Amino acid sequence: MIRKRSITLRGHRTSFSVEDEFLAELQEMATARGISFAALIAEVDENRATSANLSSALRLYVLAYLRKAAAPDASDASRSPG
Repeated sequence: MIRKRSITLRGHRTSFSVEDEFLAELQEMATARGISFAALIAEVDENRATSANLSSALRLYVLAYLRKAAAPDASDASRSPG
């Protein structure tokens, strides 16, 4: 389910809408990095393309993170088996 969330970024209230699954991933990512959820959202907001809205930027951030995590390690591919 998509839910609208409100957050304060740099002293201004803003909102974004993401599915619960994306929200859970974002919260886990913040915890894994040892930063607050708000700090992660602010980081994505600061680094997003100006044409992308915050909701889309958050989804793309999660997608990029999961793709990177799923990619085979290049150093493993260069090792010979056995």
